[in-house]
Amino acid sequence: MPPFSQAAENNKEPIVRVLVDTFREVRRVLEIGSGTGQHAVHFGRALPHLIWQPSDLAENLDGIRARLEREGLANVRPPVALDVGLLPWPVGSVDGVFSANAVHIMGWPRVEDLFFGAGDVLEPGGTLCLYGPFRYKGAFTTPSNAEFDAWLKRQDPQSGIRDFEAVDELACVQGLRFVADHAMPANNQLLVWRREGVV
Repeated sequence: MPPFSQAAENNKEPIVRVLVDTFREVRRVLEIGSGTGQHAVHFGRALPHLIWQPSDLAENLDGIRARLEREGLANVRPPVALDVGLLPWPVGSVDGVFSANAVHIMGWPRVEDLFFGAGDVLEPGGTLCLYGPFRYKGAFTTPSNAEFDAWLKRQDPQSGIRDFEAVDELACVQGLRFVADHAMPANNQLLVWRREGVV
């Protein structure tokens, strides 16, 4: 059986309701950190107009492949091995990049690599979407997010909920303009940036 994430099962529908509009003009999406592949399958089915490219660390690809083989979606590509810290990424140019629940479990240098890599592969007019918890001006949005941040740091001192202002600065360096902040269930956000230019 493919691996399963209850969190991915819970959040896939709220996320895709935003992506239907956000990715309306997008044709090729690279997903960073596809995990169990549940998002790739759900989003690929809901957004049949685009090609969805899952990716993850090499040791996680077998589970994603198992799920994709079971679902058999023509517009979801086989997963590729991708470590955000190994630049350049082994993919071609895309007009969409999506990642869920990744930047708070990476060390900050890898977060910087994620934005650099996304900036490298995104075409003019391309869209970057990040889902997860964020802080604003150093403040947590809820007490439970503060508790989650403390738990993350106990697992890995380099991890933690990121400041919106810090990640937005990384996006700006890559020529990405912040365009939307969608409040999501379970104290998460879906942040959207767009590269200047014409799609």
